[in-house]
Amino acid sequence: MPNPRALRGIAVVALAGGLALTGCNQAPPAAPVMPPPEVATVTVAAQRVTLTTELPGRAAPFRIAEIRPQVNGLIQKRLFEEGSNVQQGQALYQIDPAPFQAALENAQAALGRAEASLPAIQLRVNRFQQALADKAVSQQDFDDADAALKQALADVAYWKAMVATARINLGYARVTSPISGRIGISSVTDGAIVTAYQPIPLTTIQQLDPIYVDVTQSANDLLRLQQRLKQGQLHSAGSSRVQLFLSDGTPYPLEGELQFRDVSVDPTTGSVTLRMVFPNPEGVLLPGMYARAVVKEGAHEAALLIPQPAVMRDPKGNPYALVVNGEAKIEPRPLQLDRAVGDQWLVSGGLTVGERIVVEGLQKVRPGMAVKEVPWKAETPAANAAAANAETE
Repeated sequence: MPNPRALRGIAVVALAGGLALTGCNQAPPAAPVMPPPEVATVTVAAQRVTLTTELPGRAAPFRIAEIRPQVNGLIQKRLFEEGSNVQQGQALYQIDPAPFQAALENAQAALGRAEASLPAIQLRVNRFQQALADKAVSQQDFDDADAALKQALADVAYWKAMVATARINLGYARVTSPISGRIGISSVTDGAIVTAYQPIPLTTIQQLDPIYVDVTQSANDLLRLQQRLKQGQLHSAGSSRVQLFLSDGTPYPLEGELQFRDVSVDPTTGSVTLRMVFPNPEGVLLPGMYARAVVKEGAHEAALLIPQPAVMRDPKGNPYALVVNGEAKIEPRPLQLDRAVGDQWLVSGGLTVGERIVVEGLQKVRPGMAVKEVPWKAETPAANAAAANAETE
């Protein structure tokens, strides 16, 4: 008689085998279908953009005057404070005027002597002229009297010129400022001996309001700009206003004006100098100070601007973007970039109006991959500030 416990074991094994056979006959469950990755895109559109260029330069005085004496003498007194503002015509130095005053008085005395002898000589000539008509004097006597008159007239003219010269030299004894501006360090002190038109100036005056800013531009960039204007790619901006940034990056509050471009190219640097003039009422700009000027080149009527995050670089450094084609698939597109305009790139080649480029989700896609598009929303400064405040809270 079979053992009941053995029968139960056989039944359990049979049941397990049946279940195993049943599982082998069933199909495995299907893998879930992943949706296409979502990317944020923008549509390329043409727009009018005023293009600018940023050029480095330095400030230079509007006018500069090197003060030199025009007569020899001894400096009696310096009449200004170094580093102060002086006005045109203000006295700066007093040279000892005594020698020049004496020379003036001497010339005036000689002039008086010459003028005193003139009437008698004139009367003599008149008498000789009447006597000559009556044959009372010879022609030689009249000629001698007439020559003496001309000599006396020449003496009077000479001493008048000497009086004028002495008066001018006396005026030069007081050295005055030819321009208004800020005066520098004096190279002489009271008691110094100076000579007329000496090579070393007594001091220097610089007019700083307004003030020049001289910047340099590559000759190649200038030629490229002229070619674009000629071909109609750019139109003249119609304004010569210039914005300035100081060496620490802060904007200068007052706008300047582009005055002229130099007519020659520096052979050592291959650049052209542009001169701008800025108002400087507070004296913020000083000669020699470094600054960066933003100059308007012209207006691009059909510029293609794309967000900077949409541009990537290949291993060789060439720029490209990912475009969503008509089949909603990713397509890489090499680009030609002109320059950065704010937080965007100005594209000069590689894209056309109406194409859609990927701005966000670039890491999730590969060329040929199907994607789902959503409009890209640029973050505004206000949104960034709100997000920063939320993080701090």
